[in-house]
Amino acid sequence: MMDWTDRHCRYYLRGFSPDTLLYTEMITAAAILRGDRARLLGFDSGEHPVALQLGGSEPANLAVAARAGEDAGYDEINLNCGCPSDRVASGAFGACLMLEPALVADCVAAMRAAVKIPVTVKMRIGVVKASARDVRRAVADYGEADYEALRHFVASVRDAGCEVAIVHARKAVLGGLSPKDNREVPPLRYDVVRRIKEEFTSLPVIVNGGLRDAEAVIDALGWCDGVMLGREAYHRPFLLAELQQMLSPGAAAVPTREALVARMEDYARREIAAGGRLSAITRHMLGLYSGQPGARDYRRVLSEGARAAGAGPELLRRAIPPLNQPSL
Repeated sequence: MMDWTDRHCRYYLRGFSPDTLLYTEMITAAAILRGDRARLLGFDSGEHPVALQLGGSEPANLAVAARAGEDAGYDEINLNCGCPSDRVASGAFGACLMLEPALVADCVAAMRAAVKIPVTVKMRIGVVKASARDVRRAVADYGEADYEALRHFVASVRDAGCEVAIVHARKAVLGGLSPKDNREVPPLRYDVVRRIKEEFTSLPVIVNGGLRDAEAVIDALGWCDGVMLGREAYHRPFLLAELQQMLSPGAAAVPTREALVARMEDYARREIAAGGRLSAITRHMLGLYSGQPGARDYRRVLSEGARAAGAGPELLRRAIPPLNQPSL
């Protein structure tokens, strides 16, 4: 979810569910060590609970970055070993690390020694190099050798101190497939994730990939310890509110769109006063009225208006479709 789940997005999504654990976009350890740490790690207290997702493969650097995340107030440190994009593989982090379980174990151990908050690992069920003779066959097939490699990886990171395994139920192709194709071409193998859970009974296992509705999520929670949602939650955030109601009945009412707009208007006012850009916030809200009368005009007013000189937080209220405007 690089370039998607920034702090504005996370604050917006928090309005749909008070309990969902939110994750940052992946931030490299090198960027935290050498860049503007306050900007990279800054977030609003209203985002809690929130996990910092790190990219990297150098244990000492990851330990420093993890400690910086804990000092910044994050609730969890997550190491990304699942992202298959070319720029990630070229930097020796992401899914390519699944080919080096001993190195990843060293990374986890170093982070675990540096922080008191949980350290977790996100992974795929396997990896395929683009040089394979038949890439599509390689991602479709899943034999005992594939499972043994995954089992060894999970055991290695668990023994090093990983407290939760988050498993995307697809193989990743390193090069040769776009990130989008990597989310669609390799078939989903929930049975593999379920087998991992059955073998590693004491390790919490979270399943990720292809879960698009509340019923599918509830079904998965019958055999695993949690579900991670990505683009589905971004494009249909009311799914988070629906799941909140199903899993914690009565804990929180499903928010109205107008209440969410009011919440984000207050947030935008604070952010703009601190030097932020309205468009950086509104870009995450374009789908709020999807399926509602006036949705197209809402998107137009919000996207065009946010880029106009002098645009202020009141634009969020003004963009509400007429049939949804609150009564005076």
